Amino acid sequence: MRSEFRFLLIRRGGALAITLVIAAVLIVSLFGNPAIVGTASAKRDLPIYYVEKEEKIAALSFDAAWGNEDTGMLIEILEKYDVKATFFVVGDWVTKYPESVKALYDAEHEIMNHSDKHKHMTQLSREQISADLRTCNKKIEDITGISPLLFRPPYGEYDDKLVSTARGLGMYTVQWNIDSLDWKELSAAEIEKRVLDRMKPGSIVLLHNAAKHTPAALPGLIEKLQADGYSLVKISEIIHTGPHTINHEGKQIPVHELAE
Repeated sequence: MRSEFRFLLIRRGGALAITLVIAAVLIVSLFGNPAIVGTASAKRDLPIYYVEKEEKIAALSFDAAWGNEDTGMLIEILEKYDVKATFFVVGDWVTKYPESVKALYDAEHEIMNHSDKHKHMTQLSREQISADLRTCNKKIEDITGISPLLFRPPYGEYDDKLVSTARGLGMYTVQWNIDSLDWKELSAAEIEKRVLDRMKPGSIVLLHNAAKHTPAALPGLIEKLQADGYSLVKISEIIHTGPHTINHEGKQIPVHELAE
């Protein structure tokens, strides 16, 4: 009788162990899957890094925060190749170089918000973020007559609070999927290779005003991209302003594409 009872306990214990193993496997398979975890947990509020596009179209963007020695040269190069670009400018830069902002606008480039003071904005409150963005927007609008639609965070730093606050002001937060690393003073050839090796439809390229070798890299880069069939346009011309989602890579996808 005792041996039979012990056998029954072993069988029940074995069944319990098997049940626990199966449960553990299910938990790992479910919650170890990034897609499922992303659905179950709070979704991050991401900026736009690049855009879902089938055609060969991309955007060159320049951050202007400090120097101004190359602005005229960049305008001339872009005009030569009939390329329109996006310049993200800091409010203090606008105050120092209003004539350059006007020159960029007259050349039909778009001038967008890169913050007013180039602070670490994730350390600010919503009220401080909003005040900073509004101040920079006004400085730009006073010269161009147009209030910026796009915002690029200083240092590439962002969090949900920053992205949602910008959205509350009617602005899209935009990063990049190709960093030229021109700010590291790479050679013109290295800058060109980095961009070309990473280019794909819908890309947004990060370049800088006043970077040492950017003016030298730009002509060859544009020529090769255009020879490959790429159209280089303003960021506002490639982003989706209708219903959209942004995946974990920062790719902006129109909602109708997801439905299909």
